[in-house]
Amino acid sequence: MKEGNFITTTLESFIGWARKYSVFQYPFVTACCGMEYMSAAASRFDIDRFGAGLTRFTPRQADVLFVVGTISHKLAPVLRKVYDQMTEPKWVVAFGTCTITGGLYDNYAAVQGIDSIIPVDIYIPGCPPRPETVLDGLMKLQEKIQKEKQKWSLRK
Repeated sequence: MKEGNFITTTLESFIGWARKYSVFQYPFVTACCGMEYMSAAASRFDIDRFGAGLTRFTPRQADVLFVVGTISHKLAPVLRKVYDQMTEPKWVVAFGTCTITGGLYDNYAAVQGIDSIIPVDIYIPGCPPRPETVLDGLMKLQEKIQKEKQKWSLRK
């Protein structure tokens, strides 16, 4: 390293950059979109390139909730409980048409959009969404994570 070379940044932008590339996801998979979700993590598309390869199967260790598939009214309280168990900061990705709008299931049993249960940050449309669309949604989430005001504190 040559003398005089240095990097300047703010602590907030550094924390945003670190969070952007350390996405720990919790998959809440209930239907056929799960196959496309799994293929996005496979070697051909490799979601790990974006820092999101470590799937957590406990909400207390995850910061991104991927809701994949149809959510019934009977399952809605479970989804809310999983969301409430996640630590801050947390983000939600609605994956697929059935998750976003209820899809083909316009009836009394299916929730017509999970944004009536929990707040959604990113919508990934499609029935089912292609893995490329999943990766695009993940990149949009990463941009959002880096741009938002970071919550942190230095303890004395």
